[in-house]
Amino acid sequence: MKFEDWGKLQNGSDIRGVAMDGIPGETINLTPQVATILGYSFARWLGINRSSGGKVAVGTDSRITGPSLKQAFIKGLLESGFDVIDCGLASTPAMFMTTIDPALEVNGAVMLTASHLPFNRNGMKFFTSKGGFDKSNIHDLLHIADAGSFTQSEITGTVQELDFISDYSAYLVNTIRKGVNDPDHFEEPLQGLKIIVDAGNGAGGFFADKALVPLGANVSGSQFLDPDGHFPNHVPNPEDGEAMDSICNAVIREKADLGIIFDTDVDRAAIVDSKGNAINRNDLIALISSVILEEYPGSVIVTDSITSAGLQWFIEEHLGGIHHRFKRGYKNVINESLRLNAEGKDSWLAIETSGHAALKENHFLDDGAYLVAKLLIQMAKMNREGKSLGSLINVLPRPTEEEEFRLTIQSEEFGTYGKQVLDQLADMIKSESDWSPEVPNYEGIRVKCANENEDGWFLLRMSLHDPVMPVNVESNVTGGVSVIARRLHQLLKRFENLGLDALH
Repeated sequence: MKFEDWGKLQNGSDIRGVAMDGIPGETINLTPQVATILGYSFARWLGINRSSGGKVAVGTDSRITGPSLKQAFIKGLLESGFDVIDCGLASTPAMFMTTIDPALEVNGAVMLTASHLPFNRNGMKFFTSKGGFDKSNIHDLLHIADAGSFTQSEITGTVQELDFISDYSAYLVNTIRKGVNDPDHFEEPLQGLKIIVDAGNGAGGFFADKALVPLGANVSGSQFLDPDGHFPNHVPNPEDGEAMDSICNAVIREKADLGIIFDTDVDRAAIVDSKGNAINRNDLIALISSVILEEYPGSVIVTDSITSAGLQWFIEEHLGGIHHRFKRGYKNVINESLRLNAEGKDSWLAIETSGHAALKENHFLDDGAYLVAKLLIQMAKMNREGKSLGSLINVLPRPTEEEEFRLTIQSEEFGTYGKQVLDQLADMIKSESDWSPEVPNYEGIRVKCANENEDGWFLLRMSLHDPVMPVNVESNVTGGVSVIARRLHQLLKRFENLGLDALH
């Protein structure tokens, strides 16, 4: 493979590719042979950056190609002299936790997953005890793969199988027991609560039987817990409308106190209240911010760039925290929170509207199950007082309308062209008397729209990976989104290589 082909496997801070046939027009580029080379490459990367030889933990989600790619990847590790702990079906957060478990003594860990992408995709996420790989680490890894010329070790490594997801579940159970600290029901603090889980046939089904049942919860009515890489019921994605409708309907049907939904590899989550209302995106950020700011008053809450104006009021005015709206990308918000802490500014939560949430107390690991654990602790405490978890966000202002439009860039140099659009739009905005750029702003252009027929804002930015410029628009008046979109269309129509059909 040429390096440009290896480069196509990079998806920000992890690897993703087409691993099997099934979708027309998509060519396989993540084969077992490629996986073996990546196993060699990770061993070489660890040798360069840590120590020669050692041990690596490997796990998979429920994808069809997981077992074959895992075995191929392990082959590269073994022939490089590394021992392997095969964790079988696991979650991405659990695989990170193997790197900090002193009993395992692993140098690194790998999770084979492509998150919520279609069934024909797969990928890899890499960890050391310092956290997940950044973009630069993936770039370096692929350069090693491209260079090739791997030498087989004189000593072949060994494989040990380990049901680590049970150990990880015990950690969550212990965290919830200690967090609730109910003297009357210490072992089963969720006794009397009916909580249903929707794993979307991903890797999150363990949470019902291994985490909730030991805590005394009734999990009857939970759905799609069995791993099935065809994802026959719905996409395992807390941002997907069909998926959220499914868990909302299940909560109502089962008369449950709470619904929990995970993405495929359990690094994202959302919940549903007892009335069947989805608590995701801005609502989820507000809810976990309420918990964190009660424990750590004045903390900086780092979010991505598309969060609502109402959320900023809620965090800063209602909760007394600091809202630091940064960039899209879960690694971006995590790294920004780490930077703030290094500067002496306490930041205990980094969270994206997609459901990625990383807490300082949990190694800044984006962990959907730990996020849910924190909310379950709060729920159990409030339940003793006859209060509901959702009541914490009753005063959160919600927009009347919100929508995302995706504008296509029809230019090979889409990054350069997108920057030109943003730069020129910034100048054009100066002539719009009732539009004003929001400051500070760290991604694209975010503009407050003060016209009484608009009363909202929009954000135009570059996509993280694609030739697309998403526009997020929010308004507090009926029809306001359309008014803002039409005005923006008038300004942007001068850009010949920018597809504006979505704004119609």
